[in-house]
Amino acid sequence: MASSTIAIIAIYLGFALMELFRSNLFGKAEQTRDDAIVEVVSTVFLLGITQPTVLFTAGFLADLIAPQYAGALSGIPVIAAIALFLVFDDMAQYWWHRASHSTPFLYNLHRAHHNARYMSVRLVYRNNIIYYAMMPSLWFSGVLIWLGLGWVYAGYIVVKLLVITGAHSDVAWDRPLYKIKWLSPLMWVVERTISTPATHHAHHGRHADDPAVNYKGNYGNLLFFWDVLFGTAHITRTYPENYGVENLTPATLGQQLLWPIFPEAKEGDDIASPREPEPHL
Repeated sequence: MASSTIAIIAIYLGFALMELFRSNLFGKAEQTRDDAIVEVVSTVFLLGITQPTVLFTAGFLADLIAPQYAGALSGIPVIAAIALFLVFDDMAQYWWHRASHSTPFLYNLHRAHHNARYMSVRLVYRNNIIYYAMMPSLWFSGVLIWLGLGWVYAGYIVVKLLVITGAHSDVAWDRPLYKIKWLSPLMWVVERTISTPATHHAHHGRHADDPAVNYKGNYGNLLFFWDVLFGTAHITRTYPENYGVENLTPATLGQQLLWPIFPEAKEGDDIASPREPEPHL
């Protein structure tokens, strides 16, 4: 097993263990019968099928189109290689995520991620199965690997997953640091550079009138800097009172995992909670 894979598993298990002992990993507030199924299926499908298939297919197609460029970037400086991943993976994912909250079609693919009324490492890979297969940043990463940057991607993805997993966990690593007055200037830089629990939890907040909520912003994954740069940042150093989406129409298990193959629930369907108005996009 690759060292990067071992590191990613260790990061995920580390945060999961913290939640297990500090915030009830398997018994989150307001969780429903379907939550665990959506999380297990989407996570296993992404890591076991979608991600390796997309990365391989992107390289395969690139080799068919321009085989002479295979490995062409293998000798570039590490800093330049990291910069390429930050732009073509992380910034591209920022725009994909942002589009997913303003385009009804993409929102229906992404809404499973926000259906959960809690924060947890369990949400890191929670999404419609089709959502990840269409994600441009994953295809771009496949091409960069084919161009010879796989050695950089192995380290880059470990750092990215460390930040993303920490940002989703309900054991907020930044909370105690905000209480240390002399660290405030450092945290000012940190929270404008990477995604933190406070900034990412704001994106998952349920009620628009909660001052800590910024559902229509804070889209960053590894770098929160993209939100600062493109005007979607909201920094409060506080956390939402509730999570989920206000006025979200309940979704069936099939809809969460495979919309549009399984369409929206209809009136009278047996779903976990009462039907509400359409979600705000």
